[in-house]
Amino acid sequence: MQGGSRQAGYEIVRGDTRGLPDVRSFIETLAALGKHPAPELRALFDPRAEIVVARAPGRLDVMGGIADYSGSLVLELPTAEATLVALQKAEERTLRVFTLSDDARGGSPFEMPLADFERDGEPVGYDDARAYFERDPAGRWAAYVAGVFLVLMRERGVRFRGGARLLVSSRVPLGKGVSSSAALEVAAMSAVAAAFEIDLGARELALLCQRVENLVVGAPCGVMDQMTSACGEENKLLALLCQPAELLGAVSLPEDLGVWGLDSGVRHSVGGGDYGSVRVGAFMGYRIIAELAGLEAGHGAGAVSVEDARWGGYLSNLQPSEFEQRFAARLPEAMLGADFLARYGGTTDPVTRVEPERAYAVRVPAAHAVYEHFRVRAFAELLGGDGGETTERRRELLGELMYQSHASYSACGLGSSGTDRLVELVREAGPARGLYGAKITGGGSGGTVAVLGRRDAVDAVKEVARRYAGERGHVPYVFGGSSPGSASFGHLRLRPA
Repeated sequence: MQGGSRQAGYEIVRGDTRGLPDVRSFIETLAALGKHPAPELRALFDPRAEIVVARAPGRLDVMGGIADYSGSLVLELPTAEATLVALQKAEERTLRVFTLSDDARGGSPFEMPLADFERDGEPVGYDDARAYFERDPAGRWAAYVAGVFLVLMRERGVRFRGGARLLVSSRVPLGKGVSSSAALEVAAMSAVAAAFEIDLGARELALLCQRVENLVVGAPCGVMDQMTSACGEENKLLALLCQPAELLGAVSLPEDLGVWGLDSGVRHSVGGGDYGSVRVGAFMGYRIIAELAGLEAGHGAGAVSVEDARWGGYLSNLQPSEFEQRFAARLPEAMLGADFLARYGGTTDPVTRVEPERAYAVRVPAAHAVYEHFRVRAFAELLGGDGGETTERRRELLGELMYQSHASYSACGLGSSGTDRLVELVREAGPARGLYGAKITGGGSGGTVAVLGRRDAVDAVKEVARRYAGERGHVPYVFGGSSPGSASFGHLRLRPA
């Protein structure tokens, strides 16, 4: 739908709906707000003023997952499910944020003066902002949206002379490991940038959204979620080398292969303790390896060796053979935080901290980062990128790499009985039913399982879901299809018709 067209009481003066049904439905919802039973929603937008609409999808982590924070290559598919944000500028320097559906974060209206983000004319620090949202559990969800304004104030020097009214509608299910939080951040950031005419490239937008989640929300996620939501292409795997965020283009799935997601019903949270402790353990492992390499080279404790520089600070840059031969047996299986801090001082991770009283697994999280990067690179090579058909042997090898990744997650303590059972059911169906591999996605500890199979294996995927429902009493949500990232979609400007 091109600029100048009309839909549901609005004239689209800029942008294109791309034929996406969720966009058309959202515009119809905006047009009907005047009849909404909630008075605060009826009064949210000025019916005479322009509205900006942005859209950002969730992501299905096909390969890479938690190794992103260690510099791994990751392969991510933007989902068909997305979050939409409508924004209207306001003269009053106040933010008002509302959500429309149960699938949007929170659901309660949120309001704050933008002055709360300022002290003596300067933006407040991120620690202060995090404490601001943590004081009221019912409003913590709003940090994903309001945090966009603070990050733009601090990182880009933006001065908001007025406020904004925002309406959120999300079809990205919460707690299923498909990055509903990144979709919300990216949609909100895209809407704010468009409405306030802030020039942001897709990569920069994604990195700023990661700062929202890391520093305002306080969740230690890597960058792959926001990059996929912002930069992804429909029906293609985004290839991203997380050092820190090098886009390597899109990888086309072979025409005979398909990817689905199956929700285990076990709620996932990237802010959970297991994810955070595994991340800390991986960085502890790298710090120990860097010193071991320095000592081997004749440097003193704490010195940066030539090899440390060669690895660039990323654990994933170690070759598996080098890791096994030189370092694996010398890493502690686990280490008390206090002992690590006394010996090494700290890690290079800017978004986590080593807690002195806590014991961390070290060897297994470090090994996961090294081997996962190798598995993802092999997976990408096997796909070929030419879009042609694959051989049966290649399909089996692709599946085995996914099974290996899943096993490594479990070794890190990031598995769950639900995701394990879904992977077992896929393995039981096997190539005879057109299913080749499966793995837990994202931060692990529940959430969604990615499934690789022949494109015509939809019935086999549904059968796995039915068997799981019969055993667990939970009917898995099946993720299928894809949609464009926020940069590809752009934004809409709506004028009341």
